[in-house]
Amino acid sequence: MLTNVFKVLRACAQRNGTAAIISARTYSEFTTQASFEIKKCDLHKLEEAPATQVVMTRDEGLQYYRTMQTMRRMELKADQLYKQKIIRGFCHLYDGQEACAVGIEAAINLSDHLITAYRAHGYTYTRGGTVKEIMAELTGRRGGIAKGKGGSMHMYFKHFYGGNGIVGAQVPLGAGVALACQYQGRNELCVCLYGDGAANQGQIFETYNMAALWKLPVIFICENNRYGMGTSVERAAASTDYYKRGDYIPGLRVDGMDVLCVREATRFAADHCRSGKGPILMELQTYRYHGHSMSDPGVSYRTREEIQEVRSKSDPISMLKDRMLSNNMASVEELKEIDVEVRKEIEDAAQFATTDPEPPLEDLCNHIFYNDPPLEVRGTNPWSKLKSVS
Repeated sequence: MLTNVFKVLRACAQRNGTAAIISARTYSEFTTQASFEIKKCDLHKLEEAPATQVVMTRDEGLQYYRTMQTMRRMELKADQLYKQKIIRGFCHLYDGQEACAVGIEAAINLSDHLITAYRAHGYTYTRGGTVKEIMAELTGRRGGIAKGKGGSMHMYFKHFYGGNGIVGAQVPLGAGVALACQYQGRNELCVCLYGDGAANQGQIFETYNMAALWKLPVIFICENNRYGMGTSVERAAASTDYYKRGDYIPGLRVDGMDVLCVREATRFAADHCRSGKGPILMELQTYRYHGHSMSDPGVSYRTREEIQEVRSKSDPISMLKDRMLSNNMASVEELKEIDVEVRKEIEDAAQFATTDPEPPLEDLCNHIFYNDPPLEVRGTNPWSKLKSVS
């Protein structure tokens, strides 16, 4: 009966030229949760594995969808602003890899810790930063999440340690954060992310050794997007089984394009760490649609057809959308409504990011130290003095 009423209302709205969208279904008609069969993980030195039959609620699905769409639209807007020369300098985009960040965050707590490399916009958002703060940081404005002084590669939030520009350098730092969690007796862990390009760094293997010796609560995650800058993993690594690189550390290889696969694998890894078993390594097989950075067109070492094939077969947002629609967990109209709201949020943030003032010169040296009295900092020459305030 209600469905018929909605059909009549929709017909009237269309006749009257009304632009409003009226859903043909009530919320009570949607499936509140559904079970899904997900891809099995490859294992290294593990006797148990993450679940392959998993449950997702309607509310979870809608939240994952909104978050991934926000990340995607934010990166596409950053691409546009960069090409307009409003964003300058280094800029590494995350579109295509959204399921990694959203799946990880769905399985850990905000009180847990996370550190990553320079492809950090998405994680800044999932850790709690706002789109407005992130966009303003990209344009170097006072309202940015790092006050306009960090830019694309150096964004931070509570329990989020960047945004690190040195390849692989965040890995030992992440182990240090995990050591602090262990030393202070908190039931917390650190998620430490790096890419396939950084996976051959010596400091990563040194960190594996220390983390295993001390049984640190750290999840090492290699986001394998198949290309380290412009070099394919097959040309850069003698072994592309990154989840086995820890040797004595147990590992998982996960479908990084499926938010549910990432969520379940991260839950498994988090339980492993919290139970005192020490570190665990995850390899997320994912893909970036843009080049390595905005200076890389991304099609000199791979074909446009390859990129399009991944988009058409494995896109994380499309995969989640299809699951929700085919299991009656949402309507097309409802998801379109979310898309419209996300686009407006991004446009409003971009407007702020292009009109907010740049930080004044006197703010340049602030926040060098935490909770220290003001101190004098030498400028570019001995007679140029600046003040630093904590």
